[in-house]
Amino acid sequence: MLKKNLLTIASLTGMAFLPLAQAEDQIPDDRWYVAPFASFVHTGGDRGADDGWGAGLGVGKMLDRHFNVELRGFYNEFEGYAKNQFHRDWELAGGTADVQYFFMRDTFSPYVVAGVGGMNTNGLYNRSAVGIIAETGLGFTYEILDNFLLRSDVRYRFNNNFGAEFGRTTDTFHDMVVNVGFVIPLGDKPSGMPQAEAPIPVAQAVDCSTLDSDADGINDCLDQCPGTIKGSNIDNSGCPVRLVLKGQHFNYDSAELTLTAQGLLDEVAASLVNYPQKNDIEVQGHASSEGADNYNMRLSQRRSESVVEYLKSKGVTNKLIARGYGETQPIADNGTEAGKAENRRVELIWITD
Repeated sequence: MLKKNLLTIASLTGMAFLPLAQAEDQIPDDRWYVAPFASFVHTGGDRGADDGWGAGLGVGKMLDRHFNVELRGFYNEFEGYAKNQFHRDWELAGGTADVQYFFMRDTFSPYVVAGVGGMNTNGLYNRSAVGIIAETGLGFTYEILDNFLLRSDVRYRFNNNFGAEFGRTTDTFHDMVVNVGFVIPLGDKPSGMPQAEAPIPVAQAVDCSTLDSDADGINDCLDQCPGTIKGSNIDNSGCPVRLVLKGQHFNYDSAELTLTAQGLLDEVAASLVNYPQKNDIEVQGHASSEGADNYNMRLSQRRSESVVEYLKSKGVTNKLIARGYGETQPIADNGTEAGKAENRRVELIWITD
């Protein structure tokens, strides 16, 4: 049963090595290290022996964020079942060359390991032989300090002794080894991430004072509000303060927007959606002097509300405040038809702190 379970562990460990080709090139830590450890050996039934203990030492190097290579030496000892003049404890001394694959490098870092090597066995009946071993298993490290990590792994060990049976009718043995120890990296731990590549030098710097990217009359060096909406009045910093929408925006004696007005407001909405400054905006409705004052006031309020609702429906997220001013703020002479047309308008006023 032990042999079957250990072979299953070995198969799963082998599958874990499938992503080896995906190791990344980044090298966060490439120090050499030493790794002393103690071992518990759960012997396979083929040995006819009790479980035992041992110790060893590894010397290794971190290659990149996934791989370590390590050379290990060890000594294990356990008692055999033979109780006569030929009785002798099993003594195993050997070493392996290991490759460890870390799934990640963090405080807790799990890994799989595989190794091959040789081992000298002094066994029952005073027999001795040199054989080969192969190990595979699962383990983890836990970082306590930059230069001190706890480490433990569980390994399946295969041992073939080339015909030396030690009185056990087989020269092949299967054991489970549990190792517990620590890792001591040598030198200071690298700090920081790899430096980014230096930017490619620009052949000639562009003079921002000669550019006006949003065509608002303020050069890019001084413009604090790039992307100004086309047609808006701006302050000395290039930020919009007022946008006047002129023309026939509403049906006669109605707050219903004309198709022309909707097309114009579509452009305004797109600009407001993309514009980075999200100031509150007062949407003002104004009228000419035709009609009664109270009526013009109510009509201009409804028209400003109509513009606000339309802009919101197009995705504008600024806070929009609808306010009607009727005929109280003319900008042209109401005594002429041209002046009256100027006064029938909608204005967007940016509210600043």
